[in-house]
Amino acid sequence: MAPTDETGQAARHASPPGPTPPAPPPAGTTGPGARMPRWLPRAMVLALSLVAVFQLGSWAFHQLTGLLINILIAFFLALAMEPAVSWMAGRGLRRGLATFLVFLAVLVATAGFVTLLGSMLAGQIVKIVEDFPDYLDSVINWVNGHFHTDLRRVDIQEGLLRSDWLRNYVQNSATGVLDVSAQVLGGLFQLLTIVLFAFYFAADGPRLRRALCSVLPPARQAEVLRAWEIAVDKTGGYLYSRGLMALISGVAHYILLEILEVPYAPALAVWVGLVSQFIPTIGTYLAGALPMLIAFTVNPWYALWVLIFVVVYQQFENYVLQPKLTSKTVDIHPAVAFGSVIAGTALLGAVGALIAIPAVATLQAFLGAYVKRYAVTDDPRVHGRRRERRPSGPGLVTRLRGLRGRRPPRQ
Repeated sequence: MAPTDETGQAARHASPPGPTPPAPPPAGTTGPGARMPRWLPRAMVLALSLVAVFQLGSWAFHQLTGLLINILIAFFLALAMEPAVSWMAGRGLRRGLATFLVFLAVLVATAGFVTLLGSMLAGQIVKIVEDFPDYLDSVINWVNGHFHTDLRRVDIQEGLLRSDWLRNYVQNSATGVLDVSAQVLGGLFQLLTIVLFAFYFAADGPRLRRALCSVLPPARQAEVLRAWEIAVDKTGGYLYSRGLMALISGVAHYILLEILEVPYAPALAVWVGLVSQFIPTIGTYLAGALPMLIAFTVNPWYALWVLIFVVVYQQFENYVLQPKLTSKTVDIHPAVAFGSVIAGTALLGAVGALIAIPAVATLQAFLGAYVKRYAVTDDPRVHGRRRERRPSGPGLVTRLRGLRGRRPPRQ
């Protein structure tokens, strides 16, 4: 019987005997002839672009760190001057003129103070140089009397003039004059930058706030203005606490210098109070060095007494006076104030130590409005007392006595 067409077609399409050949790989898989996915080049370009932008931003940030720190100092300086400038502007003066008058008053007070101290210091240095041979003779006589030596002032002076240490010191000082000059010019330029930015922030404060609020929705505008007002209050409170500590420090050192009969005691007391409070990190050492130098011209032992008093008073101020005053004026916990100063010093050095407390106080007061608070329970442990434990049943001794009483008598 001849096969039908369907049977013939089925026979032709049937697979030949033997193993089944593997199916071809689907499109898009890897292989010698596979094509690259379309998303891969764009992903590589995007990753390289992100890395390049990050590197460029990091380089720019490191290059502009000094400028950013100067702007931060100028901003807090403008916040400190804001109450005085606003008060004068409320009396009818233009805001720019009021800012200029505040700057002028600060400049005149600073220049007068520096001039007074400079003349006093120059006179004391001249006196020390003139009296140095007498001091040296007294030291030599004391050493010869106690150690039975035969030292002479002429031998000591010749030894110092011929020593390699003095020659190397003079050479290094001569080569370091240019470095010192460059540092002084750099410091003056930084000071000018801070003053210009502070003047702009204080004089154009309302315009700056309007420009900032114009790019925010109304709800955010109220938050920004409230944060600005809090920053002004906290910075003013911080300066008030610093001024109060400067007054206390000046009075304490004035009493000591008057007891020791050190000349220029009032000026030295003002120097110690202002420098120790408004120059961070090294202000204490600068403040104590000048009274010690002038006390040394009166009596070398007086310089030692001044040093001991400065060290003891500094510990009292750091651990007792400053935390209490800061907690009352800036309204932060003493431990938080101490920790913020340490953190600010670690991050920004002396600048961080100066602005850490008002910055943390502003942040704490601003975030306090968004923290939901609840009523505190009346548990005694909240007030630092341990909760009394009530006995849950009879004690062990009571139970043993009961068991003994229930025993049957012996036969």
